Amino acid sequence: MKPISYPSSTNPRVPEVTQPFRHITPIQIRFNDIDMIGHINNNAYLEYMDLGKTAYFNAIKPELVNWKHINVVIVNINCDFYSPGYIKEPIAVLTTITSISQRSLKLEQRIINVETGDVKCVGHTVMAGFDPTTAQGAEIDSEWVKAICTYEERDMFVPSHS
Repeated sequence: MKPISYPSSTNPRVPEVTQPFRHITPIQIRFNDIDMIGHINNNAYLEYMDLGKTAYFNAIKPELVNWKHINVVIVNINCDFYSPGYIKEPIAVLTTITSISQRSLKLEQRIINVETGDVKCVGHTVMAGFDPTTAQGAEIDSEWVKAICTYEERDMFVPSHS
């Protein structure tokens, strides 16, 4: 999969990209996403990132996605906001996985204006393996690891040290 091409951010506060983004999800901004001062509400960005995660996992290997048997859960989300978004802006979510271990994976997502490259926010999410039958942590399925590394065109698996 070829890396996504988009304009660079001119905001010096936005951290440099460390991994190429190979997945983009266009976002339709809804009226109820806008707050009283005309900006996209911070909560809406987290919803946009969820849409990006869902589309990303479906793009990697749709036959592995079984929404009745969820095998990863979100255990941490951090989001840094850099620029307000507005209702008529053409925005999208860029998504990549930055690392995978036996029991967790880390994602980076950026919400950008696709025409200007203006970065609205950068989100980092940690997802952990999960077994819904025992409600306990579990290893990330090896098929997922292989599919992600193939999609991202790099080996990012970091074995755990026992």
